[in-house]
Amino acid sequence: MNPKAISVCLGDLQDFTMTLYLRHYWKDERLSFPSTTNKSMTFDGRLVKKIWVPDVFFVHSKRSFIHDTTTENIMLRVFPDGHVLYSLRVTVTAACNMDFSRFPLDSQTCTLELESYAYTDEDLMLYWKSGDESLSTDDRISLSQFLIQKFHTTSRLAFYSSTGWYNRLYINFTLRRHIFFFLLQTYFPATLMVMLSWVSFWIDRRAVPARVSLGITTVLTMSTIITGVNASMPRVSYIKAVDIYLWVSFVFVFLSVLEYAAVNYLTTLRDGKDRKLREKAREQSLGLVRDQSLPCTCGMSHTGTMMVDGNYSEADTNSLAGYTRAPAPEDPPEKQERMVVHISLDNESTATKKKARFRNFSFMKNTHAIDTYSRMIFPGSYIIFNLIYWSVYC
Repeated sequence: MNPKAISVCLGDLQDFTMTLYLRHYWKDERLSFPSTTNKSMTFDGRLVKKIWVPDVFFVHSKRSFIHDTTTENIMLRVFPDGHVLYSLRVTVTAACNMDFSRFPLDSQTCTLELESYAYTDEDLMLYWKSGDESLSTDDRISLSQFLIQKFHTTSRLAFYSSTGWYNRLYINFTLRRHIFFFLLQTYFPATLMVMLSWVSFWIDRRAVPARVSLGITTVLTMSTIITGVNASMPRVSYIKAVDIYLWVSFVFVFLSVLEYAAVNYLTTLRDGKDRKLREKAREQSLGLVRDQSLPCTCGMSHTGTMMVDGNYSEADTNSLAGYTRAPAPEDPPEKQERMVVHISLDNESTATKKKARFRNFSFMKNTHAIDTYSRMIFPGSYIIFNLIYWSVYC
């Protein structure tokens, strides 16, 4: 057998369509005839129905037909010694088990199988006339998504439990997908969206509308890209290479939104803490008395004297245990009794507590540092991911 001028196109994502000139060679001595010039005789398809021809069919084919415009594209050529050339132009659509785990950086190997339907290997032997040289392709063949890398032929026996062993011929061809289309339509836009999400790290953290709208826009755009790619792909149960790239890019965009959420939350906490500290300092500076008209002792060094005016009972006086009493100067009888209390303050302990409290909020006070670190961490991580991705799949 010798198929010539093969042309291939990919139809559905799990099949291919091939148009070829399928040529059979065999010898039938019953068709020999005397000839002085040793020239062959050529007939059309009408004689084919009156002689024996191989009953070759395409295994795993979905659709196939012989071209019949303007007449059936069948040719029969008989030589004087009984050799026969039988040629027909046929288009066949066959299944191809494609693996999309590396899509769109994948290569697909499809096979067209030919076999006799009725005759076993004891009755009919099928073989390629010249091995791989039996295949002759059209140099002008080009596909929109694939590059045809190579054709090669093989043959082996196929066994059926009910009928026996049959000779089967294979036409194997390898297709490599063009990546440039997907770079423009998928990878490049996804990369731009990730880079656009990083712009928010340079926008002031108080510009809430700008940063939120930028983050939401990039997230929605990434969702649109993922939906568009999956809409043109078969519903496979495994992860494709493009899925890994798009979803990792989506995670980077989503994390940039979460980063601003964290910055905004910590900024709000810090502003609330600063507001409370300012109010407390204002109260201290104004000398507001909160606890039973006791004067504020903030800022007093180690020891101090506090004058407490008022009438106190003995129980009230005893409740000031631990404080040192100082004799008060004699006052006129008409004036209220006055008690002097020495209060000892530990400024060092108070300062230590304040340092510990402010240390807990040191990260909150430097919320702008989160944006600073993000400017380096996000691009660096994405570059590392791209290096690993393209080194694995290319």
